Amino acid sequence: MNMTMASSTDAQRAYALVRSLQKRFVEKLDDLTEKFGEGKHFEEVTWLRDGGIHGGGSRFEAKDMKLFNTASVNVSQVHYDDMPQKNLNSATAISTIIHPQNPNVPSIHIHISLTELRKGENYWRIMADLNPSINNAEDAKTFDDALKELSGEYYDEGSKQGDKYFNIPALKRTRGISHFYLENFKTNNSEADFAFAQHFGEGIIDTYIDIIHNALLSRQAISQADKDAQLAYHTLYLFQVLTLDRGTTAGLMVHKQNDIGIMGSLPSHINKELLKSWIEKVEKPQDILVEALVNAVSDDGVIDIPTKEKLATEVRKHYKKHPEALSMQASGNTIPSTVQNHNK
Repeated sequence: MNMTMASSTDAQRAYALVRSLQKRFVEKLDDLTEKFGEGKHFEEVTWLRDGGIHGGGSRFEAKDMKLFNTASVNVSQVHYDDMPQKNLNSATAISTIIHPQNPNVPSIHIHISLTELRKGENYWRIMADLNPSINNAEDAKTFDDALKELSGEYYDEGSKQGDKYFNIPALKRTRGISHFYLENFKTNNSEADFAFAQHFGEGIIDTYIDIIHNALLSRQAISQADKDAQLAYHTLYLFQVLTLDRGTTAGLMVHKQNDIGIMGSLPSHINKELLKSWIEKVEKPQDILVEALVNAVSDDGVIDIPTKEKLATEVRKHYKKHPEALSMQASGNTIPSTVQNHNK
């Protein structure tokens, strides 16, 4: 992989941080495959932005389909050192989603990133949310207790923003059961901010590993009702990601060089008829988008690589035709100008 790193010291430190979190998470997930799965470890896939001139990244994809439905641990760094006209100097991130195969084991989403703007402003995005197909009160308490301990004084703000960001108005529910989101996070102490991002990331990774380890030990019986609940939840997850998630949309709008990586959060199957039933629930023009997503999925509901490519194309096409619909996407307390920062 011939990837040119950002010249900024902070960007380089952030890349080292997210790579260390990626390594920590993948090694612990690989340990689970040895104990509960087929022993097939995650495999690394790399991608380059503009041939590596403007960065790139890597993702570790799950290969153990006994243990995982889909799972991807992604790290990226995009920068514009040679393009001073852009607002964005660099963006460095880890973004990961784990969907276990067992319906009674919750999914996780974690995102930690540092954005550097050309005018010298740096800020973090720190997110973690627990996403079960079947709610479990013990898991929710364990995760929320960890969020409180890891985030300290920022817990109230993070949980408030998280519940707001992961709300799905059309379905009158949230995506998960415990959400945390800090947008534009920074203090007057950049060293403390780095330390907080690392501490939070390591702690929430370890907490999730403990949750799924204990769940896999005690929840091995799976009924057809459990499988049906998981399929319905995976449909909701795809719906939220492709119609509301600002980060996913921004990634697709900025460039086309990592569509499969960006769509790595999608589960392997959905209920197409259920997705279709939500067309009438969303506000215009999002009904057009949901219908396009439905038409991109085959009747068996399989979300394979060709389908992910179609879905990415439809999302991109929709917001180019209906840019006003970007304002309808999810937000915490602030709305970042991600796409504009890349384009200017």
